Amino acid sequence: MNIKKHIPNLITLLNLASGLLAIIAIFKGYYDEAFIFVCLGIFFDFWDGFLARKFNVAGPLGVQLDSLADMVTCGVVPGLMMFVLFQNIQEDSTSVYYLTEEYFYMGFVPYLGFLITLASCYRLANFNIDTRQTDSFIGLPTPANALVIMSIPMIQYANDFEGLTTVLYNPYVLLFITILSSYILNAEIPLFSLKIKEFTWAKYKMQILFLIGSLLSFFILGFVAIPLIIISYVLVSVISNKMVAKA
Repeated sequence: MNIKKHIPNLITLLNLASGLLAIIAIFKGYYDEAFIFVCLGIFFDFWDGFLARKFNVAGPLGVQLDSLADMVTCGVVPGLMMFVLFQNIQEDSTSVYYLTEEYFYMGFVPYLGFLITLASCYRLANFNIDTRQTDSFIGLPTPANALVIMSIPMIQYANDFEGLTTVLYNPYVLLFITILSSYILNAEIPLFSLKIKEFTWAKYKMQILFLIGSLLSFFILGFVAIPLIIISYVLVSVISNKMVAKA
């Protein structure tokens, strides 16, 4: 029995387990724990592919398992998180957006958060059949998008930036983020891959420098850095693509 071939799939299942734990944490209102579980799932998502290539055991089963695990951790979880964020605002009696009997029909608004889940599902399915995305991405990867969504409650409750906290406690802002998130997941925007297949400076210096810069930003700015990092990721990719095109 070749144990090595089962190790990457086991790690993928740990990604899925992390997503399930994140869902439970959201239902219990433990948004910090949900954030940690999503980060843990993304960590496993990196290593399953890396080890599959390292052990030369990559195969169609691993590809399907990876997408299914990501669908939960990076698709269902952020959609549910957005649903809960909308719902919390409507249930807060001190909020101007408090849901009353007169405006009962606005109770459907939280369900719009699941547009993120639907868009993530489409993005993951398309990724599996798109031969252009072997060494790069087209559209924002679901893990990056999940981190942005999961950082919203962390920014809200950390309250380090009061003005930003107020903005993120507005359902119209959350709806804008939901629509933008759903769009950019499937937009025809080429983005460089953050998955490092082998630790070589010459080939992956952009990815390594970007990851180092991201870590420094997070230590300095905290959770506010996460959406800024993703915006920078898109901008760096666009600028890089234009430079390559000119060359």
